[in-house]
Amino acid sequence: MTATPDTGDMARVTANFRQYLMGWGAQECAWGDPDRYRSGLAQPQFNGVVRLRSLDVVEESMATARARLAGVPWWWWVGPDSPAGTADALSGLGAVSLGAVPLMTRSLDRVEQTEEPPPGLRVEEVGDGERLRELVRTYSASMGVSPSLEDGVVRVEAGRPDNADVVRLAAVLDGRVVGTTVVMTAHEVAGVFLVHVAQAHRRRGVGGALTTAALRAGRERGMRLAALGASPSGEPLYRRFGFTAVAEYYLFSGPA
Repeated sequence: MTATPDTGDMARVTANFRQYLMGWGAQECAWGDPDRYRSGLAQPQFNGVVRLRSLDVVEESMATARARLAGVPWWWWVGPDSPAGTADALSGLGAVSLGAVPLMTRSLDRVEQTEEPPPGLRVEEVGDGERLRELVRTYSASMGVSPSLEDGVVRVEAGRPDNADVVRLAAVLDGRVVGTTVVMTAHEVAGVFLVHVAQAHRRRGVGGALTTAALRAGRERGMRLAALGASPSGEPLYRRFGFTAVAEYYLFSGPA
């Protein structure tokens, strides 16, 4: 079931998501029609379009996206901040639907620990250096990102202009990073991204420990809401943490 969101809260949530995604625009970050970002990395999550503001310019915006994102794989995100009818318009222009991602939110008026973490696990904040590289390596393996892109992903992460708003968290067990999450604290929202657990450590409470730590980090920084885009496997976990689906992002791959 999808809850009816507060209009102001939804505006803050989508602004938070736009900021996070646009932060990958190491090669180009352009606000307009469309809002787009280009890391230059050969991975679709790191290049794309965040928002179309008017259907009146959808054809021109598609042409711009195709030209400015040429040479890299990319995605077009259609969320609650895009005009109604955007998804159909993109399909008509040759974009390929990749499905929908539930957008879930919850209040940060309190944070409960709903699950016991595995013995010996700790969740620590990551700065730069080798621990940042381990964090990138862990989520990249889970996402299917080629190891050859590791240096580039680390470089973009370290060079984000909004890093003061970003909290990176690593779940560490026996001295090794076994899980990750990144929290964007902006617009009164803690946007939770890149929740990944190494294959050998799944279903052992690592994801729950990371989620608890992400919520606490958002609350400690004075955020009012937490928000995330849930994967099918992650949605039951987030519902246990009090998240409710409020909307969807529709994801498209851009035509060649």
